Amino acid sequence: MEQLIVQGGRTLSGRVAISGSKNASLPILAASILAEEPVVLRNVPNLIDVEIITQLLMSLGISVLEREDGSLRLETVDPAQCIAGYELVSRMRASICVLGPLIGKRGYARVALPGGCRIGDRPVDLHLHGLRALGAEIRVEGGDIIAEADRLVGTKINLAGPCGSTVTGTCNVMSAATLARGVTLIESAACEPEVADLGRFLIGMGARIEGLGTNQLVIEGVEELLGTDHTVIPDRIEAATLAIAAAITRSRIELEQFPFGDLCEVLSGLRSIGVEIEQNGAIARIEGRNPLRAADLVARPYPGIPTDTQAQFTALLTLVPGLNTVTDAVFPNRFMHVPELRRLGANIRCAGGTATIRGTRRLTGTDVVVSDLRAGAALVLAGLAAEGTSIIHRIDHLDRGYERLDEKLNRLGAEIQRVEDRQSFASDTIPWTTASETAAAA
Repeated sequence: MEQLIVQGGRTLSGRVAISGSKNASLPILAASILAEEPVVLRNVPNLIDVEIITQLLMSLGISVLEREDGSLRLETVDPAQCIAGYELVSRMRASICVLGPLIGKRGYARVALPGGCRIGDRPVDLHLHGLRALGAEIRVEGGDIIAEADRLVGTKINLAGPCGSTVTGTCNVMSAATLARGVTLIESAACEPEVADLGRFLIGMGARIEGLGTNQLVIEGVEELLGTDHTVIPDRIEAATLAIAAAITRSRIELEQFPFGDLCEVLSGLRSIGVEIEQNGAIARIEGRNPLRAADLVARPYPGIPTDTQAQFTALLTLVPGLNTVTDAVFPNRFMHVPELRRLGANIRCAGGTATIRGTRRLTGTDVVVSDLRAGAALVLAGLAAEGTSIIHRIDHLDRGYERLDEKLNRLGAEIQRVEDRQSFASDTIPWTTASETAAAA
């Protein structure tokens, strides 16, 4: 296990490029199961989650080869492998994305049910509802989802859930429907850019899909999907995280391959706080040296502020004068970072899915423990702005979704060391704190 030692108080400057999107890469990698021919994927980030899903694909008979230019070449070598076991699936919930491609292409799938999730309840019932509507026979047996179908048949499916549309569910159903007989209409589809990027990958293989980027997808099934060469979109969550890094350190930086169109509400939120953002083609100039203003922000489904940036915005607002609020309308219990931010000196109270933050003049470095991926990013940002040294433990969570975030920040002038962590922090060191429990502890 490794830890990060962050020296606070450094001003950032310079330019770095945004890596490929984790949340687009995972369902695209899973959808390579559908291809009759090899596919090439470019701009795939080097992450723990990507490593996990490539291991899963290899167990499903897919050859995964990293080429000299950093791209991945994937080809089916054994289509008889249809079992995605718990050992790999339990390590990453997004592994459920292989379910749709397996049943759509191979007619059978046995996929372990994903385990629990620290940020809230994320059941797979909408995935199963959509695949059943396409004609799959599905049962849950011994902790596994078992799905069978001679060939799926297009139909009308509504994927609306209690917290909005399901992203991975849309990916699963869309992938399966590409090889179904007839036309599939998906209503209340997720509109996220990562879903649209999967759709473009499928179209590159020969799929017929209309409505990408909207909540209604029309998919006309085809007999087969061939090979393609696809470049994954930039990671909008990494882009937002680095933009917030400039704001919290009162710095000026430039970010290449910045996905402006995918971050309209994030940019609006930053501007409302007082951060200046300039666009020069695909380069963003982030200016955080101006006085910052209190704000009330709400994380919502796309195109709103992503829940995956809620923790980072919370960290930023700890140092913005006045009374601030951050509400998470997607995962109201997603505030496990709050107790650790308090250890750094933040003044935060939580109740009912809202963090109320009274900006403080300074944070002070100390030891903190990462509970989940985006909480880890928030603690790194807070450590950058804190006085003194912060030691961040359990950074394996951070490495799941950021391609060496510490190295990028160091190129911008931060002082972060990655060293072996001799302390032992189990995965359950940070309790699964609910918003009400966090408030009670305040």
